[in-house]
Amino acid sequence: MKRIFDFLVALCAILILMPIIVIVAVLIHFKLGSPILFTQARPGLNGKIFKMMKFRTMLDTKDEHGNLLSDDQRMTKFGGFLRSTSLDELPGLLNVIKGDMSLVGPRPLLIQYLPLYSQEQARRHDVRPGITGWAQVNGRNAISWEEKFKLDVWYVENQSFLLDIKILFLTVKKVFVREGISADGEATMSLFKGSDKK
Repeated sequence: MKRIFDFLVALCAILILMPIIVIVAVLIHFKLGSPILFTQARPGLNGKIFKMMKFRTMLDTKDEHGNLLSDDQRMTKFGGFLRSTSLDELPGLLNVIKGDMSLVGPRPLLIQYLPLYSQEQARRHDVRPGITGWAQVNGRNAISWEEKFKLDVWYVENQSFLLDIKILFLTVKKVFVREGISADGEATMSLFKGSDKK
């Protein structure tokens, strides 16, 4: 039921939001350049790697050694707007249609984090990752990694159709309020370096 719901809602959302998707894509092309999409390998269900898609929000500015500058140095006002309104997440609907992601579930994180999870934290991969999730409506990037993972595991243990509907409604509210977009002193979220409790 969850997979059918995800597919139908994602498909309808793409069709309804197509004018907005096109406008955002054109603005990114002129303001940030190409590529328009940001794709990155992320672990999904059972840790299987897939290509996550988002709209690009940062410049590709590099230092004199050819290394990318920090997120806060590459983030533009326009990119910040896309993140705060979650418009950058719209291409993720294609990941949902493909079956790589769900509308609701733990957010897919970096591959480099996989060996750093405790056994309990790794349970976040027992379900498909989501465009939004329980952690996103309870703090997003403004909470600690420990809190985020606890919320992810809580969702895994308590997932239901009604809970997903609740999270989707709360997500819409969060988008309008624009809370928890970034951690203190960060453009997005600080890197996860492992838990003290293994």
